[in-house]
Amino acid sequence: MKYLLHFVIVLVAFASCKKQPTTINDLEAGDIIFQDLDCGDFCVAINKVTEGWNGRDFSHCAIVAEENDSLFIIEAVSAGVKKTSFKEFFGKHTGNGGTVLGRVKPEYKSIAQQAAKHAFKYLGKSYDEVFDINNDKYYCSELIYETFKEANEDKEVFHLFPMTYKDPDTKEYFPIWVDYFNNLGEHIPEDEPGLNPGGISRSSYLEVTPLQL
Repeated sequence: MKYLLHFVIVLVAFASCKKQPTTINDLEAGDIIFQDLDCGDFCVAINKVTEGWNGRDFSHCAIVAEENDSLFIIEAVSAGVKKTSFKEFFGKHTGNGGTVLGRVKPEYKSIAQQAAKHAFKYLGKSYDEVFDINNDKYYCSELIYETFKEANEDKEVFHLFPMTYKDPDTKEYFPIWVDYFNNLGEHIPEDEPGLNPGGISRSSYLEVTPLQL
């Protein structure tokens, strides 16, 4: 009986130590959410040029913010930078990459909290349709870059790299990008500095885990 009791205690202790899945209820201000959204050929092109965390594909990212004890999302989408409820944000259809949480390592927590506060200043800004890091418009990963940089006394947390709009297999521009920039009357900004969700998800500053919805 003594040995049986010992065995039961060990089992209970083991079960209590098992890591529970991360859910929406575990989110904090300053968390970064990565999503593999279905946006057709645009997402195919984005995913093909950058591998995300654990080999997953991500075409969108956003930051968790807090106001009046309520959490929500601040994100840059085609309509501009806006506040989005959890219900709307996490109700989006995602592909195989799913939805994951990127949380800064404990030693950088204060930077993430400040980044979430700085994000409010970008609400209402226009979407950066030409992906120019130097204008006053913002695409999804650019918003993350700027808010964290500002929170870190204007020093980069996530890094810029030369962007490419070419298919790595053919070395030619993806047709979807050719049509996109032609319609805007702009040149393709090949090799201009920028960043995308997949690249951010592999940052050494982050601890990334799947998010159970």
